[in-house]
Amino acid sequence: MIKFDHVGLRYGIGPEILSDISFVLEPGSFHFLTGPSGAGKTSLMKLMYLGRQPTRGMVHMFGNIINTMPRNSLAAIRQSIGVVFQDFRLLQHMSAFDNVALPLRIKSVPEAQIKKDVNELLEWVGLGDHVDALPNTLSGGQQQRVAIARAVITRPKLLLADEPTGNLDDDIGIRLLNLFEQLNKMGTTLVIATHDEHLIDRFGHPRMMLDDGQLSIEKQDSWLRKKLEGVF
Repeated sequence: MIKFDHVGLRYGIGPEILSDISFVLEPGSFHFLTGPSGAGKTSLMKLMYLGRQPTRGMVHMFGNIINTMPRNSLAAIRQSIGVVFQDFRLLQHMSAFDNVALPLRIKSVPEAQIKKDVNELLEWVGLGDHVDALPNTLSGGQQQRVAIARAVITRPKLLLADEPTGNLDDDIGIRLLNLFEQLNKMGTTLVIATHDEHLIDRFGHPRMMLDDGQLSIEKQDSWLRKKLEGVF
């Protein structure tokens, strides 16, 4: 699904934000991305959703070498990626329904199917009574749920979420992680950036750990062994 080979990223002439990042994510995997503030989690997410190109190294996605692809060819790849941003990025002039429906309309899905799928998903995330609401009339947590619904409505091959439960109470956070789990069981590869140790411990997927621009990956059997030994 994704392969990073000695990837580095810097902004301008500054120091590298990410340094010598190498990893492989298999199709259908589920990882939490963790690390202290400033470790480079959001920058790594940008590389994975093709928001930036690396300054060195090679990025492979869906069998393509991203570095060598023309810019206009990247749009088709992005349609296979769902992203939940920390700042939501909802279109303020569109209702909750239309924000969630937008990816389906880009794919020319029939309106009858859009109405069914969007209403079902908004109901599932607890916003069935807010389908016509504009984003600025919703709370931060409600906007976050709209953004999550928009990201998952097309059942993307890859879902990236940057602190998706940061503005949500525990019950809604767990409910949304269960939704992510269902998507994963249907084949979606997930990377969830979070500081929420409670959710990480509860769901038990392996971690991608960033610290000072360096990445390590804790395999699931290592996590389970620590769990049994009472480390968590």
